[in-house]
Amino acid sequence: MTYDSLIFDMDGTLWDAVDSYTEVWNRTSHELNVDHIVTRDDLLHYMGKTIDVIFDVMMNGIGVDTQTYLRRLAYNEEKLMPELGGKLYPGVTDGIKRLATKYRLFMVSNCGKDGLKNMLRYSNLTEYFEGTLTHGETGRGKDFNNTQIIKTYSLRRPLYIGDTQGDCDSAHAAGIDMCYARWGFGKCHDAELSFESFHEMTEALLSSI
Repeated sequence: MTYDSLIFDMDGTLWDAVDSYTEVWNRTSHELNVDHIVTRDDLLHYMGKTIDVIFDVMMNGIGVDTQTYLRRLAYNEEKLMPELGGKLYPGVTDGIKRLATKYRLFMVSNCGKDGLKNMLRYSNLTEYFEGTLTHGETGRGKDFNNTQIIKTYSLRRPLYIGDTQGDCDSAHAAGIDMCYARWGFGKCHDAELSFESFHEMTEALLSSI
């Protein structure tokens, strides 16, 4: 298989920022006088879902207006995440720099509109990515956003790299192959490629694949 570009998921693929997201959710609840504590395990269970889906499941019955909460959550994420950040997985920084010498790099995520830009600035990797697109920007899922990236940048043979079955389903719906990041949060049963670490994936993608 020969690919001309790589489209990365963020959470569970490039970094683990769940502790920071937990802080953002709980700060929002405190500011809105919502008596509900979100834990790391709560968020881990729904990583990869869009924010409205996560809210509907985790905050069902708490008695706060959905849009009020989500607006405050988005505000707090934009304000706090550039400072809180996350932990890049081993091999990501070096791997991205090396992969950028062979592939065009992109990101598509179900995060808020500034999530990817914040992550790239925090990790000093902005210069290696040609384009990004998020659920927060389009209100659409990864299948649509992958398709938009492909059209916008005239990609011929992109590979999506993510860590959940939802990532895989979205990639296939967009007509592209999936690489399963086994080091992440989720499971995947029908990806075209699969690796145990970012380093292993980097070496493979830089060799014969």
